[in-house]
Amino acid sequence: MNDRVETFRYSGENPDRLDKFLVSQLPEFSRARIQGLIADGFVKVNGAHARKAGQTIEEGFSIEVRIPPPAPGGLLAENIPLDIIFENDDLIVVNKPAGMVVHPAAGHDSGTLVNAVLGYDPDMEGIGGEERPGLVHRLDKDTSGLIVLAKNERAHNWLQEQFRLRKVEKTYLALVDGHPPTPSGRVEAPIGRDPSHRKKMAIVQPGKGREAISEYKALESFKRHTLLEFHPLTGRTHQIRLHCKFLGCPIVGDSVYGRRSPSAEIARHFLHAYRLKIVLPGDDRPRVFEADLPAELKKVLEEVKRYE
Repeated sequence: MNDRVETFRYSGENPDRLDKFLVSQLPEFSRARIQGLIADGFVKVNGAHARKAGQTIEEGFSIEVRIPPPAPGGLLAENIPLDIIFENDDLIVVNKPAGMVVHPAAGHDSGTLVNAVLGYDPDMEGIGGEERPGLVHRLDKDTSGLIVLAKNERAHNWLQEQFRLRKVEKTYLALVDGHPPTPSGRVEAPIGRDPSHRKKMAIVQPGKGREAISEYKALESFKRHTLLEFHPLTGRTHQIRLHCKFLGCPIVGDSVYGRRSPSAEIARHFLHAYRLKIVLPGDDRPRVFEADLPAELKKVLEEVKRYE
């Protein structure tokens, strides 16, 4: 891939900052990315390398931006089948199976969703960062369901902003042990690192963790279990699993935050990202995507209905 070269002529009546002007001309890039290009010598002003991001430009100045292709991140592209729910030029919505890690990390350098996506579309390498190309949110390894990945920088910035402003509506289905204190409600319980277990998260005292808010309602109630619909309003690590534990009804099969021995015949925790409502780049109305419960969770639910 060759460098992409863009040229501009500043025609503003008043002087402006170089980085501010380039952000307006290259909206697919964040201001930090533009500043990085300037610092690395990829931007020229009137034929000379730009001195700094805040350099003043005036009417008639010419600016050249050389945009290198994404640097190889060393990630392995793998031919792993993907259950694609939706795709366009900006993004891809995937129904992730349980057991698949989202991105490479210690102990998981292959077989991840990112490896599979790069095998499907190699041009996504480097989008939004070398280590996690295209990712704007995550799912736990044993949580199945919908996840969206950006296919270009403009879409990545757009989607990140949608998540940051909490404009994305996520709906999860969870089968829990027992019953919540009320058929529907709201949980506001901050989450932080568990001081006793480095790899676990925990509900912590206000001011010692990050704000975490979820809303829930019971869809079906059984003798020993409840099927809940969860709407996380924030996106903290293990949020729904911890909030279920906080309510006194941990997720079935969650050996970390629930019972060590599952109360049903299940090889994973019963949590599925069922619905995603989001405004796509260039649209003004939200789209809704859905992924039905996977077969193994349907079987567990049928067993619970049959015997309770």
